Amino acid sequence: MNAPLSSADAVIQVPVALAGREYLIHVGSGLVDRLGEWIAPLRPTSILVVTDPTVAALYLDRVARSLEAVARTERFVLPASEAGKDLAAASRVIDALAAAHADRRSVLVALGGGVVGDIAGFAAAIYMRGIRFVQVPTTLLAQVDSSVGGKTGVNHGAGKNLIGSFHQPSAVVADTDLLRSLPAREISAGLAEIVKHGLLADADYFAQVEAAMPRLVECDGAALGPVVARSCVIKAGVVARDEFESGERALLNLGHTFGHAIEAVAGYGQWLHGEAVGCGLCLAADLSRRLGLVDAAVVGRIERAVASARLPVRIPGLARSAAIERMRGDKKAQAGQVRFIVLECIGRATQLSVPDDVLEATLTAGGYV
Repeated sequence: MNAPLSSADAVIQVPVALAGREYLIHVGSGLVDRLGEWIAPLRPTSILVVTDPTVAALYLDRVARSLEAVARTERFVLPASEAGKDLAAASRVIDALAAAHADRRSVLVALGGGVVGDIAGFAAAIYMRGIRFVQVPTTLLAQVDSSVGGKTGVNHGAGKNLIGSFHQPSAVVADTDLLRSLPAREISAGLAEIVKHGLLADADYFAQVEAAMPRLVECDGAALGPVVARSCVIKAGVVARDEFESGERALLNLGHTFGHAIEAVAGYGQWLHGEAVGCGLCLAADLSRRLGLVDAAVVGRIERAVASARLPVRIPGLARSAAIERMRGDKKAQAGQVRFIVLECIGRATQLSVPDDVLEATLTAGGYV
């Protein structure tokens, strides 16, 4: 597993090794009621918990009870959605911090999925030039991906996550029990990132995920716990080696250039992020084949893995020209030239610029019109 396992409480602890800013990802069952244990060492003057209405109804009281023994704890419920992940939402969190008289020793707790984590983390990054925050991800996608690594931000009309900051959390607490309350569609969305981790970094892990997929889609806790931890190990290693995405970390965007364009062209909120990434992985595989890097058998295997996660593998008639325009405006593009993460084989990826005719062929084959 490459992560130490606590014999006393069966919590898998994954270190994120950043010089002077190290933190732990805690993965296990029943962690929400123990949240105060990991926040107490931060010695906060106060705590603000930011969450959304759905998560608040399920878990906010339990989280607040755990934290009130540590410091004065305030609550803020944000009507968060991908379509509303914007500067106005971040401003509302900042208003809540100011109203709670938060200072530089306060801690913001992001209790929710990726949208809550992105908005709250960005607010923490810019309030008083940066205060500490703790991620408590409640979706599978957030537990294995968006809560880890310090990327925070909001969307802009010109593109997804164009406004943001690198701001590392002080801790991540991933309680796998929380996944039981998720709809099946959200579980599938998280599985897209798990498949991605195997594709770009660990062929054996990808094979294990393929074999475990029938249990994973049914939210089998015994299967999910080790998978969440292994994906966190993979991402934590990449982040430690390339925190600010100057090289290797860009590989974590496998499927995302396509996925972000799908979300934008379809309209934010129409596709879940993980659904768009799952389809993006299939498009990236097809692109890799057209570039002569992998063969059709590899593409088929990836498409079967995505489909078995109950994710879409084709685009239902979105505009090809609009998608390409969005890709050229992607924050990872250079001088309007789109760069894609492609596969050299299952378990190894690289970044390339792609000729327009090859990209258009992949989009056409994927269902764009």
